[in-house]
Amino acid sequence: MTHKICIALLLSLAFFSCRDKTEKTKEIAVRDTTITVENSFTELFVDSSALLKFLETVPHDDSTANRMRSFYNQRNFQFAWFFPDGMAEFVPTFLSLQNDYIHYAGDSSLYNAPLISAVDSLAKVKKINPNDPLVIKTELQLTRQFLLYSNLAYSGDSKLNTQELDWFIPRRKLDAVSFLDSLVKNKGQNLASYEPVNRQYNLLKKYLLQYYQIQKDYPWTAIESSKKLKKGSSDTLVGLLKERLVLLGDLQETDSTNVFDSTLTTAVKQFQRRVGLKPSGETGPAFFRELSVSPTDRIHQMLINMERIRWMPASPTTDYLLVNIPEFMLHVYEKGKLSFEMNVVVGSEANSTVIFSGTLNQVVFSPYWNVPASILKKEILPGIKRNPNYLARHNMEWNGGSVRQKPGKSNSLGLVKFLFPNSYNIYLHDTPSKSLFGESQRAFSHGCIRLSEPKKLAEFLLRRDSTWTSEKIGQAMNAGKEKYVRLRGENEIPVYIGYFTAWVDSEGKLNFRKDVYGHDKKMARRLFGEQDLASVE
Repeated sequence: MTHKICIALLLSLAFFSCRDKTEKTKEIAVRDTTITVENSFTELFVDSSALLKFLETVPHDDSTANRMRSFYNQRNFQFAWFFPDGMAEFVPTFLSLQNDYIHYAGDSSLYNAPLISAVDSLAKVKKINPNDPLVIKTELQLTRQFLLYSNLAYSGDSKLNTQELDWFIPRRKLDAVSFLDSLVKNKGQNLASYEPVNRQYNLLKKYLLQYYQIQKDYPWTAIESSKKLKKGSSDTLVGLLKERLVLLGDLQETDSTNVFDSTLTTAVKQFQRRVGLKPSGETGPAFFRELSVSPTDRIHQMLINMERIRWMPASPTTDYLLVNIPEFMLHVYEKGKLSFEMNVVVGSEANSTVIFSGTLNQVVFSPYWNVPASILKKEILPGIKRNPNYLARHNMEWNGGSVRQKPGKSNSLGLVKFLFPNSYNIYLHDTPSKSLFGESQRAFSHGCIRLSEPKKLAEFLLRRDSTWTSEKIGQAMNAGKEKYVRLRGENEIPVYIGYFTAWVDSEGKLNFRKDVYGHDKKMARRLFGEQDLASVE
């Protein structure tokens, strides 16, 4: 059974907003003077002049300064990190989060030694004096540090131009002030419920830390072999195979025998599923190539995808469709929960499917296929030149100055298509070429996305309309006459065409896929210099 992608993220267009390089400074919140000592979170208050003085003397950008002003205005300058009886218990929570980020991201720019020293000193104080210059400075430094951390850890690398990286889903904005406010109100508890990042990010982070440990402790070597080992085989290579699969978590424990037993067969199948190979339970050249990918390359692959995930909001609770291009899968979500999934065929490397989002609002039964100008020029016109009966043989006709294929079982779009208006002319559709869905690598189309179970998707989209029974949908698909069905209101559904080559599935298993369009390779050069990922060669 195909693993259910959890990436899924990710997405509701309502939560997205474009980030312009000339983004305007966010408006500063009005001071909430209704908060007094009697109804405040803490009895300690900072003098507003202390904040102004702090901002004058500490290096900062306008964005961070204004966020600090908004944060303290919203709480009428209550302390956030100190109470009368000592430092807040969530100070270590924050510093631990920051240290984790510095470790796994390899970004030491956040490390603030004077702040750590001040925190260590004040952690021992049992009665806080709100007029103590060290207390005031530490309070304000912690706030500034948190905003700087949030921007780096949750917004992603601001130097990356997502569109230059062929990513056309609008990049989300982070409300770091709200995040800090939630942390304070919840006293650092239940962080996952308000942390401004998709849960997939932290799932990947867990495995990232494990791979750092493997990188440190295990002398990695490529296994150069094309041996076809299977259950019952006996070979000296089996011992190394067991050791490697234990290290990667696919085999619980190893033994000293060189026998390929049923337990190893199960482990091999699991590994094959995780890396997008057919789960045959047998080894071969492709299997050993994936098993040989170094921890360093896998670490880079995870960091690349964690960066992409930081551009996304938390998983929506609405209905939506997600196509993950490198996985060649469509995932259908109902109220935020996976309903079903199906194999898809995506664009070839030369005709890559665009990474973007839209709103599906039309189902077209028995569709015409309006041949794109590029295909008309490259394929249809040469065909007509060779054979004057080319159009008739392919059930096509002239339609003005263009060519279209008539509805029917031989139509290139199959018996139904699903439209979400976009400037890329990409949509979901049926296909008469069913054999390609059995391939493990399914990048064959001209850019649109072919579905293995189109009728099932039509039934899902029209499920709220009792007149559209399964039988009626089948009749419309085979009517031979084009029919448009408009989806309205809650029946319109967001569609996200994403690109993730590393994620953790619903069973908690780490998955990797090939970089079919070279997007990882391009991003690796931005994030890690001129290094490329050997795993995507």
